[in-house]
Amino acid sequence: MGENGGVQTRTLAIGAILGAGVLFGSTGTAQELGPDSATPAGVGAVRIVIGAAGLWLIAGALPSRSTLRVAPLAVLLGAIGVAVYQPAFFTGTDRLGVALGTIVALGSAPAFAGCFEVVAGRAPSRWWMIGTVVSVGGGALLVLSEGAGARLDLLGLLGALAAGAGYATYALATKHLIERRVPGIVAAAWQFTIGALMLSPLLVVEPLAWIAEPSGLVMALHLGLVCTALAYALYGWGLRLVPTSTATTLTLAEPVTAAVLAIVVLGERLSAAGWLGVAVVVAGLAIVASSGRRAVERTVTTRARSAGSQIR
Repeated sequence: MGENGGVQTRTLAIGAILGAGVLFGSTGTAQELGPDSATPAGVGAVRIVIGAAGLWLIAGALPSRSTLRVAPLAVLLGAIGVAVYQPAFFTGTDRLGVALGTIVALGSAPAFAGCFEVVAGRAPSRWWMIGTVVSVGGGALLVLSEGAGARLDLLGLLGALAAGAGYATYALATKHLIERRVPGIVAAAWQFTIGALMLSPLLVVEPLAWIAEPSGLVMALHLGLVCTALAYALYGWGLRLVPTSTATTLTLAEPVTAAVLAIVVLGERLSAAGWLGVAVVVAGLAIVASSGRRAVERTVTTRARSAGSQIR
């Protein structure tokens, strides 16, 4: 691969993950506009079922010569991560407030991912650590500057932290499957399908009458097809070349997107300190993206050398 091709690949991989973060950021607004009768567990279960179906539709539309070579433990761990994340995230945002629940969940995910990578023998870079601290700090400033409906709740805090751990587990498992030459979209589809089966009992015990309401149906389709199927398809595509810890940090674009949508769609206002928090998050993401580009360049170079040696 030439230098221009390598640069383009690096940019697209990072851009895909940032795009996924932007789509993730519309989750809170969609939930806010949905029916009041929708419960966090019910919304999470419906979202994952629709998302799994959407992922298989996308996977079927993409040409691929690879077949799923299942690494059973990785698929199971990723599915557990997906199943934990859905109700845990909505519990966190429901009990802590959308802004605080989101920043705790996504702010903790890079830390969990970094710890997992250390255990796996792949320590994150110093610049990743700096960029992550800056981004999380900016997110905290964004939340604290507004109050953002935040409220202290132990169950909500545990839910948000569980969501962060679940998300990091899914990311690490997906990365492992991709390294085993499983297409990212197929890896995601399998994990979401198994995760949906794990959460299927919630479809029986949780109230789901809200789906029949126009706002409930729109919310369910948006969360399932846009915030899950399309977002995770982009995320899996970018994760081919970007380290897991870097990818989870880049998705901190979500709280920034959530803040902007709250202003544009919900009519909320952001103080000067809030805008400063947005700027700090963006600055941290720029640092992480730069670190990610260097990591991607090393990956691309290594693959090119490996291919060249095989040819020779």
